[in-house]
Formats: sequence, structure tokens, C-alpha cells
Amino acid sequence: MNKLPFEKRRQILHLLVEGAGVNAASRLTGASKVTVLRLLEQAGQACMAHHDRAVRGVKANRVECDEIWAFNYCKRAKLATAKAAPAGAGDAWTWTALDVDSKLIISYLIGGRHAEAAQDFMHDVADRLANRIQLTTDGHGAYLGAVIGAFGIDVDYAQLVKHYGPTPDATGPERKYSPGECCGISKHRLLGQPIKALVSTSYVEKHNQTMRQHMKRFARLTAAHSKKLENHVHMVALYTTWYNFARINSAVRMSPAMACGLEQRLWDVADIVKLIEEWEAKNA
Repeated sequence: MNKLPFEKRRQILHLLVEGAGVNAASRLTGASKVTVLRLLEQAGQACMAHHDRAVRGVKANRVECDEIWAFNYCKRAKLATAKAAPAGAGDAWTWTALDVDSKLIISYLIGGRHAEAAQDFMHDVADRLANRIQLTTDGHGAYLGAVIGAFGIDVDYAQLVKHYGPTPDATGPERKYSPGECCGISKHRLLGQPIKALVSTSYVEKHNQTMRQHMKRFARLTAAHSKKLENHVHMVALYTTWYNFARINSAVRMSPAMACGLEQRLWDVADIVKLIEEWEAKNA
């Protein structure tokens, strides 16, 4: 079987995590689209295994959680008329838990926006933490039961609910692309003794923007969306390892993994290629 050279792998992965789509990565590197997708699959599996192994015992003080919407194959509204829609087609919500101080992605999950996904996500977050935290989420109803199920009473938990009004000065089609004006917020203390002044979802919401910038599949109004849920999952896994270990965060001036004490040096995309090679050798 032909194997991509190390440098070609590094180049393709670097393009993918810097916001290029699969077709763009194929054109820029000369590799076929099938080759790019195969490498993405290998990278996703290797990165998932690494994240599960390495991101453990995280010593965090404050954690913020949120969900970001995307879709694969088609949007949910089009599923009824879609032709040959694969399993998992439609909405794909990515749940993320962010350490406020180090900016580390502690946990992520791709699935629906329902109670079962919230339970799985929160249990994974709790398993990766080493101490009691202050946790903030938005007002999504599935969170409270999931937090109680995962943490019990060993957490300081609050919800921040934003109140939106109509979009000002927006008429016609452009109002579809303009967010509503935030008229105010409400902070609700639900478990423990969260510090009210620190109840916020600003950091994790800012990270949502970073995800949209660095993964073409998340960009709005694009044809680069995932055609299979598996590809979407693999891209998020690759991005998470790159973000945590190989990207300098301007707020902490080092990688989140270094700021959190999980790693001593800044990774390069070449280190992710080495992860893939180790994963290949182990699963040969």
C-alpha cells in the first residue's frame, strides 16, 4: 500500500487545522481527495486516543461549557426530502468544556442536543478533573440533570441566561445573518456556592468562534460541511489535539496543555504525524 511521505502528511494536516477544506487541501498538496480523507480518519482516531489518555487529572478552577451547531450531509429541515442520507445526517452539536485559566479543551462530544448527550458529556468532564470546580453553562434545560448525575453536590454550578430582543435595523433577508440584540443576562446559582462575579460563558463562546475559523466544516454558508458524521468527528478530534498541544494561545502565551501542566513543550503538527505513525504501528 502506498504511504504518504511524512512531510506531505504534515502539510495536509496543517492546512486542515488552519481552516482549509478537503478540496482545498487536495488542490494545494496534489494529494487526492480520498487520500486527504483517509489521512483525516487516521489522524482523528490517533488524536481521540491521545486525548483520552493525556487529558486526565486536570487541575482547573473554573470551567465553562457550551454547544456549537453544525450539520453534516444536510440540515435537519431537509432530511425528509434528502436522497440517500447516511446515518447521522442532519444537525451535529459539538459540546465543549473549556478551562478558563489555561484555555484547555477538557472534553468534547459530538451528538444531539438532548439529555442523553448532556449526560455522556458531563460524565466525561467530571472524569477528567482532579478537583472541585466552579462550572458555568447556558440555560439549556438538559444541563442541570447532567451536572447532578456527573458531579452530585461536589461542584459549584451556575447558569448564565442571555435575553435577546429583535435585531435592530434589520429588515429583509439580512436579518437571517444578524444576531439578536442581547438585552440582558440572568445568573442562576443552582449547586454549591459559585462566585457570582465569575459566572460567565464568554471564554467558551469566544472559543466557538475559534472553532469556526479553524475548521472549514463549521464555517457558515459554505459547501465544505461534512458529508459523513465520521469525518466531522475526526476533524474535531484532530483540531482538539492541535489546539491543546500545538497552538499558542495568545491569552496564556503558550499552548493550553503547557499552561495546564499536561505538557512541557510546544508541539508542532509534525508531532501529530508521529502520533498517527504510532497509532498505525499499534493497530497494524
